[in-house]
Formats: sequence, structure tokens, C-alpha cells
Amino acid sequence: MSRLDRDGSEGTDGNDERNRSGRTALDTAAATAVGQCMALGSDESCVVVTDDRTQEVGEALYRAARERTGDASIVRYPPGDQHGEEPPEPIGAAMAAADVVLCPTAKSLSHTRARTAANEAGARVATLPGITEEIFLAGLDADYDRIASECERILEQVAGAAEIRITSPQGTDFAVRPGDREWLSDTGIVHDPGEMSNLPAGEVFVSPETSSGTYVVDGTMMPRGLLSGEIEFVVEDGTVTEVSDDAVREQLDDAAKEVGEDACNLAEVGIGTNVAVTDLVGSVLADEKAAGTVHIAIGDDTGIGGSVSAPIHTDGVLREPTVYADGEVVDLPMVE
Repeated sequence: MSRLDRDGSEGTDGNDERNRSGRTALDTAAATAVGQCMALGSDESCVVVTDDRTQEVGEALYRAARERTGDASIVRYPPGDQHGEEPPEPIGAAMAAADVVLCPTAKSLSHTRARTAANEAGARVATLPGITEEIFLAGLDADYDRIASECERILEQVAGAAEIRITSPQGTDFAVRPGDREWLSDTGIVHDPGEMSNLPAGEVFVSPETSSGTYVVDGTMMPRGLLSGEIEFVVEDGTVTEVSDDAVREQLDDAAKEVGEDACNLAEVGIGTNVAVTDLVGSVLADEKAAGTVHIAIGDDTGIGGSVSAPIHTDGVLREPTVYADGEVVDLPMVE
């Protein structure tokens, strides 16, 4: 959900466009990720975790890491079946042993025990689930200081509210109570041990203690991608009880075979703050960051302050939300 081509031209392959130094555009974006976002030091170790579908981005990040430290490595494994699925055990061990971890993978490692364990061991982690070269190029062409400021502004409005209510013209009327759980901020700046972010970044989010009502996804929803219609969800006492789409319901049913009702846990509510993202592109990684949108996720929430462990974490994006914090309208970010 990014501005893929700011000059209005058709996209080009990041591996074909080289500047005078011989770097590709992909290399330049990778240098931003490794340098500005992760601040990888020359005395630190870095591991890049990638898979067969995201290898080009993974290799660009590895090259960027090699320019900053002699202790860089890249590991690759077959793509997982769904977001939140654990990587192979040796990869989890490599993540926990590194100072900096970058995870450009087809399926998200954000909500996995491996990612949590790496953070607990002190690693700085950035996950890039579902990344493509186009989204990588556009998403790293952003003012992350501005994104951090927008995150702080939203946090000031929602932190401490007893109830967050979300409505939309599509029929959403949904309320969450965060309880004692902390609102978190994904700014893309990952400079301190134990920190974690998505890249591209830009959201403020919480795993609520409870929730209820109806929400209608009209943006992006996996496995459907960018929607041409709408998907309605009914939530009772923090559990999704009805889904209007067969494919999404089947995805939840498959996860429920492993963990039961926890697969339908209402895991997250987030507000997008990336003001450089102007159009939905069908990638949750990018689309959930779009300024002024809301995303709501189902499944695992252990990595974001919750207590439910599930082999799935699937987000849906609402394009036109109005958000209330204890009855007061939240001033959402606007795209540039």
C-alpha cells in the first residue's frame, strides 16, 4: 500500500537499475534497512532469514549487512504454509544467537516463539512478511522520523483509554477494551536490544483483553489479498464467532484443528501511521501500515502482549474507519 512509483512511471526491477557506484535500487533500500532502521554496528552479528520466495530481498539485506560487519550470515528455508508458523529449529537458534535479525519471508515470523526468543535474548529484530521487491523499494523510501512522530501522536490519544470503538461506512461497529495491556508502537527504528519492528513500518497497536461487535474488512485480507468486496466478522467476548468468507473461515478452521478456539482469538487492533503509503496493493505487510487505516487480526497474540498461542495471525484492513477513545474521536494520520 505504498507509492510504488513516485514519478508516475511504470515500475522497474530493483536489480536492473544501478547508480554510479554500481549499487542497485534494491541495495540502496537494503542499506537503509540495515543502517538507518537497525543501526547494525561493525562489532555486531547479523543473520538474515529468508525463503525461496523472498531470496532477492534477503540477499540484498545480506550484502548490506556484509558492508557493515564481518559477522553476517544468511539462512534460507522453504516457505511456511501460513503466517505465524514456526521456522525450523536451527533457524530459531540462529536468530537467538545474533545481535540483529532480519526476516524477509513469504509467511510472517512476527508472531512466532522463535522471534520472541530472539528478542528475549537481546536481538534487534525486523520482520518483512510477504515482502516483494516493489514493496521493499517503496516502503523503505520513507521518512521514519516522521513515522515515529505520527506513532507518538496516536499513542497520546489512545493510551490509557478504557474502550476503543471503531465504526465504518461498511457497517463496522466494534469495541475493544485493552485492560492492562500496553499499546505498542512500530516505528521502524530498532536500535535498542530486544526491540522488534516490521519493515516497512508504521503502526500503533494493542492486543485487547476483550472485544465484541462486528467489523467489516474492505481492504486487504489474507488469503484473499486486495478485496473487491467485503468480509464481515462477528466477535463475542474476544472470540470470532462468524466469518462471511469461506476461504478465511477455512483458514481459521485449519488452525483450530491444532489449538481449538484459540485460533479465533481477536488478537490485535492497530492504526496505520505510515504517511508515505498512499494505495493498497494487496500485501498486508504494507497495507496495514497505511496512514488512517485500521487493521484487526485474529489468532496468536503472544508476541504483542497477549496470552494466546496459535499457529496463525491473520490481519484484515479497514479503509475508512472512525476511531473513538473513550468517546472522543481520534485524529488519524493523513497520507502525504
